[in-house]
Amino acid sequence: MTATNGGPTPGSDATGAPTGAGPGPARGDTVSAVVRQWQAVHPELDTGPMEIIGRINRCAALLQQAEDAPLRRAGLSRAEFDLLGALRRTGHELTPGELARETFSSGAAVTKRLKQLTERGLVERRGDTRDRRVAHVRLTDAGRGLVDGILPDQLAYETAVLSVLPPGDQEGLAALLAELLGRLEGRMGALRA
Repeated sequence: MTATNGGPTPGSDATGAPTGAGPGPARGDTVSAVVRQWQAVHPELDTGPMEIIGRINRCAALLQQAEDAPLRRAGLSRAEFDLLGALRRTGHELTPGELARETFSSGAAVTKRLKQLTERGLVERRGDTRDRRVAHVRLTDAGRGLVDGILPDQLAYETAVLSVLPPGDQEGLAALLAELLGRLEGRMGALRA
């Protein structure tokens, strides 16, 4: 990584690699300390997976703590926005089960969120004419307007959050995460068995 003037960043050599860290990622984050502690306790174990999964989990926790400011101003949680967004981007009604799959949520969580969103007038349900056990959910005009109004601000907020990485690094990270996610989605069922 280089500084904006083209030279190396502090704590890195001329190639941009962290000094004193050896190969691999920089050693200054919280996961590095955890890994070093486990290596001291169990030096025979390969802690490499911790360096990836631990960092993904830590980044996710920090992003959740930051709470998406535009969503918070609108009185929405990320999970509620994900439900509204699923209805908006698919462009048609979805059942609660389909919404659960679209948003990687449990059925119970979707039911609770839909109740809150219905009370706010952002979504509405209608029963299925053939099966009364099935409900179909759609956005109201107010819900559609809210999603369309928030999305540009939310994307600008996420752009600002990710601005700590140069655009090329963001693209590389997105590609690596897409590859990891695609492979995990294909294998997680087998790993759970």
